[in-house]
Amino acid sequence: MSNNIIEHFVSLTKIPHCSKFTDKLLEFLERFAIDRDYLVEIDEFNNILVKPKDMESKLVLQAHYDMVCMGNAPKIETYVEDGWMYAKESSLGADNGMAIAMMMELMDRGEKLEFLFTSDEEIGLVGASSITLNLTSSYMLNLDFEDEGIVCIGCAGGADLIANKMFEKSHPYPYFYEISIADLSGGHSGVDIDKGIPSAIKLLSEYLSDKSVKIASCFGGERRNSIPANIVMRLSSLNLLKSEGLVTVSKLNEDIEVYSSDNFLNLLVDFKQGIHSYNKEFNLPDTSINLAIVNFENGMAKIECSSRAMSEEGLESINQESLTLFQKYGFETTIEDKYPSWRPEVNEFTSLVNSEMKSVYGESRYEAIHAGLECGVLLENYPNIKFASIGPTIVYPHSTRERVNLDSVEKIFRVVENIISKL
Repeated sequence: MSNNIIEHFVSLTKIPHCSKFTDKLLEFLERFAIDRDYLVEIDEFNNILVKPKDMESKLVLQAHYDMVCMGNAPKIETYVEDGWMYAKESSLGADNGMAIAMMMELMDRGEKLEFLFTSDEEIGLVGASSITLNLTSSYMLNLDFEDEGIVCIGCAGGADLIANKMFEKSHPYPYFYEISIADLSGGHSGVDIDKGIPSAIKLLSEYLSDKSVKIASCFGGERRNSIPANIVMRLSSLNLLKSEGLVTVSKLNEDIEVYSSDNFLNLLVDFKQGIHSYNKEFNLPDTSINLAIVNFENGMAKIECSSRAMSEEGLESINQESLTLFQKYGFETTIEDKYPSWRPEVNEFTSLVNSEMKSVYGESRYEAIHAGLECGVLLENYPNIKFASIGPTIVYPHSTRERVNLDSVEKIFRVVENIISKL
């Protein structure tokens, strides 16, 4: 059975579906469902609801159909090694493509379920936040969790913080350089934030912290929800800089226009990347923030961060702490794409999912996750639906190290089959 799912997944990797550029996959999923005699509804935010004709369903399966494109993606070349599937020099898109592949297999069988595919989850849960589709199901099983044998019943809320400041031109120091850090491991800014993954932005700012520099340009980070793997900066310095550790330094043979950028660099040094507080109840980070993207060009600095918290109060606290730091250095600030946490709850549906997980794995447990799942947002739109989230084991999503355990795909699909049979 898993072979069918894997074949479906590999076919998905051939269709570009980076966030904001998912039109081809939308068209593919629409045609796939229609060809199997389902009804398809698409709202103005490109959320897709697939449902059986002439009957109501008790269960809706849900996944998002965009992916974080890193490395060579959307060009994805998959390979299997020791029971894991990888992509060569790119993110794999198992988050959330493997869930879509499972849903395709169920549509191949003609299962009388609702299937919900939401848009642009990876850039702020955009589709789920604005969904207008009418669901008839009483239960929703989200397939975006990334650890087998666990039933997720709660998740962090989050927000994107943006800071901007214009810097004045300045006389350069005598030496000109391009300095960079490239191809660090990266990782998910939620589930990987406690794994000690280095940030290219923080490493470079700390390297420069005791040096006299004036910045011409800086481009660091890849996505708001990824730990930064790359940064490149052009600057003038009073010192003769040299390569050191992960930092590569090249001397420039040209003069470049520079700016009085001390506040920019000092802010990067002072920024507390990572976990700010810990949640003992769920044994995971409670509040965290990722210094995701920095851009300095023509004197205009823009900094983008993603904050996360397991409660509304925690999110307000970490946002305020970060905004205060930005304002200390004279930056103007805004908050974008704020989304709610999902408060853990055990109910008849989560109990059913937990029971079927035990039947396949021999054991199961409830967990919450320090990352954004669409359950929190969808719960606001569908307050009468009961939610749970499960999924196969996916390691290092949002990075070129992403991989999925194929045995876990087989087992999680059996759990899904059991849940369907009981409902």
